[in-house]
Amino acid sequence: MSEHNYQPKSKFGKWFNDRLPLLTLANHLTDYPTPKNLNYWWTFGGILTFCLITQIITGLVLAMHYIAHADMAFNSVEHIMRDVNYGWLIRYIHANGASMFFLAVYIHIFRSLFYGSYKSPREIIWILGIIIYLLMMAAAFMGYVLPWGQMSFWGATVITNLFSAIPLVGESITTWLWGGYSVDNPTLTRFFTLHYLIPFLILGLVVLHIWALHIPGNNNPIGIDIKKPSKETVSFHPYIVVKDLFALLLFTILFAAFVFYSPNILGHADNYIEANPLVTPAHIVPEWYLLPFYAILRSVPDKLMGVIAMLSAIFILAALPWLDTSKVRSAVFRPLYKQFYWILVADVLILGYVGAMPAEGLYLLVARIGTAYYFAHFLIILPVLGKIEKTSPLPLSITEPIMGGSLNAVPTRIRENSQKL
Repeated sequence: MSEHNYQPKSKFGKWFNDRLPLLTLANHLTDYPTPKNLNYWWTFGGILTFCLITQIITGLVLAMHYIAHADMAFNSVEHIMRDVNYGWLIRYIHANGASMFFLAVYIHIFRSLFYGSYKSPREIIWILGIIIYLLMMAAAFMGYVLPWGQMSFWGATVITNLFSAIPLVGESITTWLWGGYSVDNPTLTRFFTLHYLIPFLILGLVVLHIWALHIPGNNNPIGIDIKKPSKETVSFHPYIVVKDLFALLLFTILFAAFVFYSPNILGHADNYIEANPLVTPAHIVPEWYLLPFYAILRSVPDKLMGVIAMLSAIFILAALPWLDTSKVRSAVFRPLYKQFYWILVADVLILGYVGAMPAEGLYLLVARIGTAYYFAHFLIILPVLGKIEKTSPLPLSITEPIMGGSLNAVPTRIRENSQKL
């Protein structure tokens, strides 16, 4: 049943739906036509929603016991861990939940890069996703400061000092962020406030992200347009819901393994030492999910240019729909792009590794080579590849490879002309 002709059966339902059509919206979400060939890489949208809700709920509970004061923050975290009923569990879920959130979002992003989900007509969906990613990074950084351990304090000092590199207004921005002339109590208060508020902003953007997705509909592994509803689609419920729930179950098992067996493996031991402005840690590093951008920052010898390179590495993703000039979405039919895609994946992993190492010697050289390739991939390789690459033939529909019939494949140009007709 389509959402356009859905009507509640009860009188109260009709009365309520006429004034606030939430029931029609719920029906749309359950009956939403979805390509039947979606694989398990498409389940990470639901997993990300689960991670966000988990972070908000556990964050609200932690905020009830946390004290955003430089003299009491560290001890309040210890109080949560030792004295609050199941406080250790809530904090470990929240701390490891951030890592699981980023793990899922990186898989979600690289799935989109492989299958071309950022291409027309889904540019707005992609840009909203990048904005959500930026806000996630901001929230994660501010949350990392809140335990007020050694790595929290010095991480905040290093990152906020980057703003001082901005000409003319840099010093003023840094002073405003600190709330004074060094990282201290006002800084902690501001970061706690923003860390509390940003997840709700992310939640609003997620609603927009899903809304924008429902206009053009889902992309699919084949990367060709489908008519909906048709024989090529199934309703979101129960078919996709069951698939998402199974993937979520496997993901929560991985999540629980970290929480119950290795809750501190993704953290840093120095953060269990209370912040001391007079003692600098031997090696200051952010959380693992920020390490590739940290490597890019440190690979540039000039402070201002390093900041510009780091920010550009993120913002360049928003321009991806226009940098990729290929008419074919999915890497399944792009043999050359597929190879460069895996080189990019390896490059990001290498940048993450060297970002955790000292910025010297071979590590610094590798970081500079990795940074150069990262930008070359988006600014040179993608635009040129789209012009010169000879793609494989595309099938006429997604049902042919699924049902086991002949692919009835046609060249890309003929396929595009048939869509126009």
